[in-house]
Amino acid sequence: MGASRALAAAVLVLVASGDAATQAPVRRLTTVAALREYPSYFHLQNVLVQGEFVDNGAQIVLRGGARDIPVALNDVPATSGLVEVRGHVIDVGRLEPADPRLAGYPAAREFDPWPRPGEELVLQVTSIAPAPLATSPSVRALALQPWRFEGQKVTIVGQFRGRNLFGDLPSAPAKSRYDFVLRSADAAVWVTDLRPRGRDFELSVDARVDTGRWLQVNGTVSLERGLVTVAGTTLATAEAPEMPRGDDEAPPPALPAEPGEVVFSSPTEGEVDVPAGSRVRVQFSRGLNPASLTDRVRVTYAGSALGSGALPPPQFTFAYEAGTRALEIRFAAPLEAFRTVRIELVDGIQTFDGAPVRPWTLTFSVAGN
Repeated sequence: MGASRALAAAVLVLVASGDAATQAPVRRLTTVAALREYPSYFHLQNVLVQGEFVDNGAQIVLRGGARDIPVALNDVPATSGLVEVRGHVIDVGRLEPADPRLAGYPAAREFDPWPRPGEELVLQVTSIAPAPLATSPSVRALALQPWRFEGQKVTIVGQFRGRNLFGDLPSAPAKSRYDFVLRSADAAVWVTDLRPRGRDFELSVDARVDTGRWLQVNGTVSLERGLVTVAGTTLATAEAPEMPRGDDEAPPPALPAEPGEVVFSSPTEGEVDVPAGSRVRVQFSRGLNPASLTDRVRVTYAGSALGSGALPPPQFTFAYEAGTRALEIRFAAPLEAFRTVRIELVDGIQTFDGAPVRPWTLTFSVAGN
């Protein structure tokens, strides 16, 4: 029994891994309060939130309950009243000021000093639609409008996801040892104070093999630290509900790829007395597309222009090591003594997923013989 259970768990993990590689980007249904509470979790995530657009005198924000978040509308027209907004979240302090993903948010150019992670968020809007007030409880309604049901007893149906085994939610309420996530489509909530077992079944909150079972849960809704929870009283197995057709809704867009950059080099910038027989090693923040390096690695002697009597550039070869994300430059002959060498990685180099790598320059001085 134990062996078959372990085998089933392994198969489930493999299937889930394969699905993750082929599925469209995930869109998370949440609230403005949750975005504010857990900026690191939602950074660069596709989200769907509800609220009203408000001009606070300095900028347009989306207000949901008592919290708000600045928005970059990107030519999407804002409308009045309760709206459903799709977009992706950027934690400005986790990016560099020149990051192209901030191009749609001009206010970022005014930050001085640059914000720390979690201090400044922006919602890059991709679409806006009117949103009706939720009238009946569901996992989706609780995820988007929890204040409509706070303190009320509800009945909801969703898939058992264990103790957040798939990262559906940003944190855990830590109410009991049996807290588990209930998910339906792109929405998820926590169920607390209720052991996931009933007639003819018992589910483990720590076993992926037990996930996927549809459950009906009764309990009372609460909202704390941006987390929607249902303090459960009873539960039972349920049939999977018929999901509404989503033919008129485009899938969430692929998120902007993170640019690559050099994070380490040997020699270092401005280093002196570098041995003439040295190799140059450059390490990147992300893996590269090796083909994009062709004709984009340049080595010259600084201050030496081609012409009569000019010192020709050093002859070299290079190799890229994918495992360490490192480029190694080897010279065909020892470098000229007492000269300054200039290494350039010019525009056009790309990461493995097509994002640009920031151009980079290194200069160092060669030691005497």
